[in-house]
Amino acid sequence: MADARRRAAFLSPGRDLPAAVDLARRAEALGYESVWVTHGLGRDSFLVLAAYGAATTRLGLGVGVLPIYPRHPVATAQAALTLSELTGGRFTLGLGVSHRASMEQMLGLSLAAPLAVMREYVAVLRGALAGGAAFEGRHFTVHWSLAVPVRPPAPRIVLAALSHRMCELAGEIADGAVLWLCPPAYVRDVALPALERGRRRAGKTLEGFEVVAAVPLAVTDDRAAAATAFRAELARYVALPFYRAMLEASGLGEALAVYDRSGEVPEALADALGAVGDAAAARAYVEAYRRAGVTLPAIRPITFPDAPWYRGTLEAAAL
Repeated sequence: MADARRRAAFLSPGRDLPAAVDLARRAEALGYESVWVTHGLGRDSFLVLAAYGAATTRLGLGVGVLPIYPRHPVATAQAALTLSELTGGRFTLGLGVSHRASMEQMLGLSLAAPLAVMREYVAVLRGALAGGAAFEGRHFTVHWSLAVPVRPPAPRIVLAALSHRMCELAGEIADGAVLWLCPPAYVRDVALPALERGRRRAGKTLEGFEVVAAVPLAVTDDRAAAATAFRAELARYVALPFYRAMLEASGLGEALAVYDRSGEVPEALADALGAVGDAAAARAYVEAYRRAGVTLPAIRPITFPDAPWYRGTLEAAAL
């Protein structure tokens, strides 16, 4: 079982960035190992983490995750090296392919060949992080060198993974994986075996490979309000094909069918993907992820820091 002392937190700001910075300070005081932010539709993750880093001294900082299609891998390397330098090497870089709705419909980009693009992206990125990239592939052709006297510390690279194929790729080419809304049974039965296959492909084991999983929680006496907020939050995910495929593979097809008929996320689906209630329920859900093989559960208080249960959830989950 994973080390029960290790825990991280997702602290993506809502309305008030200074309030989130204060929560990062609190997370450090509570003993959290690292804090993570999302990127896609919110603030720039590098800048948010720079603010978190300036307010803390030892707290790890991770983006979970940066979509690869809008940003060239060399530009990502420059930002990542700068943030790593600013924070004394505390930064972890998470990458993901995102979704067609975000990349194609919103940004006008083509989400084509995601596995092949990710493989090349990481290859270019690793070269750039090491000081220079010389790469010629199908999707990228890069000849670039870092023009600074001393190379900053390179961050670890973790990949967002839902499908077994992306899990295998993460195991093969990355230093870890980030899982989002994957229930513990899916982690145990699908994700972890796929990650292990990828590691074997690279001639490695899972030893030292980080498996981060977001753990949605709300520790509150107002269970109804928190559960309603969580179901509303889930609605944007159950409409996305990558998540639907993962949830089907998790045995949640019947709950998805209820959503398709009603247009509302059923309680059964929310109950499978998060824990709302007292501190004991929250701890039990975190432990379910550890037993499934997650090395670093990342407490993700439901919704945003202005929710009445947010700070209390962060504090309760640290005990």
